[in-house]
Amino acid sequence: MTAGETIRGLLELTRPINVVAASVLTFIGAFVAGGVAAEPLSVTAAIAATGFAVGAGNAINDYFDREIDRINQPGRAIPRGAVSPRGALGFSLVLFGGAVGLAITLPAAAIAIAAINLLALVAYTEFFKGLPGLGNALVAYLVGSTFLFGAAAVGNMGPAVVLFVLSAIATLTREIIKDVEDIAGDREEGLNTLPIAIGERRALQIATGLLIVAVIASPIPYLLEYFGIMYLLVVVPADAVMLYAAVESFDDPTAGQSHLKYGMFLAALAFIVGRAAVTIPTGG
Repeated sequence: MTAGETIRGLLELTRPINVVAASVLTFIGAFVAGGVAAEPLSVTAAIAATGFAVGAGNAINDYFDREIDRINQPGRAIPRGAVSPRGALGFSLVLFGGAVGLAITLPAAAIAIAAINLLALVAYTEFFKGLPGLGNALVAYLVGSTFLFGAAAVGNMGPAVVLFVLSAIATLTREIIKDVEDIAGDREEGLNTLPIAIGERRALQIATGLLIVAVIASPIPYLLEYFGIMYLLVVVPADAVMLYAAVESFDDPTAGQSHLKYGMFLAALAFIVGRAAVTIPTGG
């Protein structure tokens, strides 16, 4: 492999789209907390720490999952030979170091969240991924906690708690659907994921039920007056996309989990415009 191919492989290990998405969620947490303008350095450090941590977590996940990926994802960097397992492990440790260095500049609550999340990222694949539902719940917590981390970085977690819960439920739904998609490779490796333990259809029914709960609860930020009416105007289409994706997953889990991600991105946009609607003064 050439140096260029290795660099590309290392970048792929981080899942750049996931890194950007998680970093954006951290920004949203800080924005909803009203601290972006007041604490720009803390917000920047929190966003960068999130990016490093997510990249590190994805890289170490690929290190531990390298045998499963030879079946489920043979085109990934390690199975195709672009990056060696040892190289992926070392790269993840460098990224973890960057995340820690940035996180310790933040308030105590943010440091606590970062410490818990970094330990969870390392433990996920080795200890939790093969446990029915627990691995999914851990990933859901990690995604939702990016809102809390951004808000904690500016010292006001209150409004972000609801977003954490809604995001975690939606993510748990997607993780279960992804396990249905990956069931062949997971069974080959002897993992006992939720679809393997209780059956694909029942797992999808649980995922859909969870999502329905999140959709029903989605107006809560508006009712609590955290967000303005623009939040509802954007979150309703987001809810519709996610519900469609959950139903679609019964026939095509790959398409379902992909479309669910689009709905989650739209929901994140709803958080931004909803908050902006109550923070931007109107003329008069």
